[in-house]
Amino acid sequence: MRVVVRILSCLLGLALAVAGGLAVLEIAWAWARPGDPALLIDWPRWRDELGSLPWNSTAMRVTAGVLAGVGLLLLLMAATARRKEVRLNDPAEGVSVTTSPRSLARIVGFQVRSADNVRAASVTASARKIRVRATTRLETEAQLQPRLMELVQETVDALPLVRRPKISVVVDSPRDRR
Repeated sequence: MRVVVRILSCLLGLALAVAGGLAVLEIAWAWARPGDPALLIDWPRWRDELGSLPWNSTAMRVTAGVLAGVGLLLLLMAATARRKEVRLNDPAEGVSVTTSPRSLARIVGFQVRSADNVRAASVTASARKIRVRATTRLETEAQLQPRLMELVQETVDALPLVRRPKISVVVDSPRDRR
């Protein structure tokens, strides 16, 4: 979600910069040549048409509703686009410690990859759940999965996490397919 907010912010900033640049260009043109028509944008016609539109017209109400809806949507997106962090136990009063889900996944992944008979492993983590997907060629899923589950549980228990995440371990073994 944070990426979407960053891209939208960049696009809105660019649009405002272009609109501001055009406004400056038109104002400078109007000052330099007061009797000539507009340079790029026919703003005198827009001014006349918008000046004749009453505030309580349907077009104004629809425009206001659309702008309010878009603003609310942007505000909601910005409010929900916070950084996903994993809280750790506070070492002292007034000190809060967090880590990223990526760091948690790296710690667990290092332990899983160093286990016997694990060929490869991918780990995704969040504050609520850790998912491990390991592959092996030498053991079956029934042999390796409980061992990896215990290893991941020990690794997570050794960390000073405020909240214990759920652990999911899946083992992919060619021996199970035979």
